[in-house]
Amino acid sequence: MVHLRSRRRLALAVPVVLSLTASLGFLPTAASAAPDAARAAQVADDGPNLAYVVNTRTDHRTIESVQREVLRNGGSVVASYDKIGVIVAHSANPDFAARMRAVRGVDSAGATRTAPLSAAGTTDEGAVQVLSKAEAAKLTQAAAPGEEPLEADQWDLRAIGADRAARINPGSSGVTVGVIDTGVDDTHADIAPNFSAEQSANCVSGKADTTYGAWRPADAAHYHGTHVAGEIAAARNGIGVAGVAPGVKVASITVAQPDSTQLFYPESVVCAFVFAADHGIQVTNNSYYVDPWLYNCMDDPDQRAIVDAVNRAQLYAQGKGTLNVASAGNSNDDLDSHALVDDSSPDDSTATTRTVDPHECFDVPTQLPGVVTVSAVGVKGAKSYYSSYGQGVIDVAGPGGDKYQIPDTPSKNGRILSTLPNNQYGFLQGTSMASPHVAAVAALLKSAHPGATPAQLQALLKAEADNPGCPSEPYDGDGDGVVDATCVGGERVNGFYGFGVVDALRAVK
Repeated sequence: MVHLRSRRRLALAVPVVLSLTASLGFLPTAASAAPDAARAAQVADDGPNLAYVVNTRTDHRTIESVQREVLRNGGSVVASYDKIGVIVAHSANPDFAARMRAVRGVDSAGATRTAPLSAAGTTDEGAVQVLSKAEAAKLTQAAAPGEEPLEADQWDLRAIGADRAARINPGSSGVTVGVIDTGVDDTHADIAPNFSAEQSANCVSGKADTTYGAWRPADAAHYHGTHVAGEIAAARNGIGVAGVAPGVKVASITVAQPDSTQLFYPESVVCAFVFAADHGIQVTNNSYYVDPWLYNCMDDPDQRAIVDAVNRAQLYAQGKGTLNVASAGNSNDDLDSHALVDDSSPDDSTATTRTVDPHECFDVPTQLPGVVTVSAVGVKGAKSYYSSYGQGVIDVAGPGGDKYQIPDTPSKNGRILSTLPNNQYGFLQGTSMASPHVAAVAALLKSAHPGATPAQLQALLKAEADNPGCPSEPYDGDGDGVVDATCVGGERVNGFYGFGVVDALRAVK
């Protein structure tokens, strides 16, 4: 059940950020005292073995006290991120979350999943289309002098001036983009030259594993992260494709479960943001939503704890100088509406249909304060048929591909061509593909302005973007004669493109 940003995702702008900040900034601290010894002696252990996040104050005395209460209430500490006050725990006590919420010093606590832990979400739209050797050979013949062998099919590079930008400034090797995803195949010939092993890890368990190679995908079916990495920084080395920023480094922080579900659980993402921050990563790309809830509603204690924990981690990263970029999602939802149908949550057990208000129920991490939210466009510069949107939600847009917008390229494929594991290449579409284009442009900006803060980089992204404005005709993305979405706003800022489609050439100039 892949949850990569190709499925659904959102983002937000000032009004939503302010309301979210208000919601997150005043999470009440539980006033009740810790359970007494008699109650602790009666802890049950007959429930499903689940993972939890327990969010506390950050002083050492409180953290140590809460860790003791985790043990007294039938849990075990997997990892403790003391700087942000987030403890990752496991427990089979069905009352664990409720008991921890009653502990002095605990701000919020909740389960991060609804299915038991196994023994051991992205945002792309549709299955990958692998490029055959015969097709690759034909493309190579179409390459112009100075182009990479498969670049003729990379309409996305030309759409944002990345091909010309590379001749001016391909990006600095001192800038690293962390790909928080399914893992990156760093042995790929197009990725190896720009891969940073010392800034890579596997965070699936909620605790960083830096064993050499731990960051790689579990198998070839976990291709999403490798595709994203190639879009960002595939080297201009005479092999395959080129990335938007072929001179910067990429790192892999693996957060997807190694099985076929490829779910991205909160504790894994918390670990990833903290690891990125502590290892000097300047930009992270987040082409997913945190499972198991597409929207996390603040009136649910478990979902509230998820929002709290991930937000603490990504704010910590921002404070350490990391800009976080995330995809908006592929549900073609108006994220500024007040009623959306979520029929996919929870995605790790039995989903139920519910109506949510995206101003109160948040898509994480894309709707968190300071995160750059990205919508997708096709080759014609129009919003991709699947891309979510919303006035005051979308910050900028990037090429994500659209099978209905056909380019004048050898393959006539409107999707995005990039790297796949085992030295392969393939086409994907989704806001999952739009986000890395923006992350790469942010890396170019960081290369040109090394002292820029995350807030300044986001302002630069918006300033150099080119906004096509709302379409003059009713929007019919799939051409079936039915209006699919309504664009609200003007030529400077609107719900389809935010401040506009990013421009790599302007970024380096």
